[in-house]
Amino acid sequence: AAAFTTSRAALPAPARAAVASAAPEMKFRVCDLTGKRRNAKAMTVTFSHTRNHKVQKVNLQDRRLYWPEGQKYVKMRLSTKALKTIAKYGLGTAAKKYEIDLEQFAR
Repeated sequence: AAAFTTSRAALPAPARAAVASAAPEMKFRVCDLTGKRRNAKAMTVTFSHTRNHKVQKVNLQDRRLYWPEGQKYVKMRLSTKALKTIAKYGLGTAAKKYEIDLEQFAR
């Protein structure tokens, strides 16, 4: 009998394709509008003033917004700062400001 293996290479070709397509696509934690990323240079300062490195993550929200100029809904991963910018100026103006093509996020 064949030995049990967890290697993908040992699977037959059709099964290997099914496993690969079932895996979700991983994205970096980056705002789609502003390009904000994590801050890896942050410090935690303790009571004794010892400094420890920490990572400050971006507050990202998955949003489905209506784009009036394109008459479509747009699904984007936005930081809360980007949401405030959109609330102030509108989606089309904010996209022009950050030079983003909303057509690639349209559904």
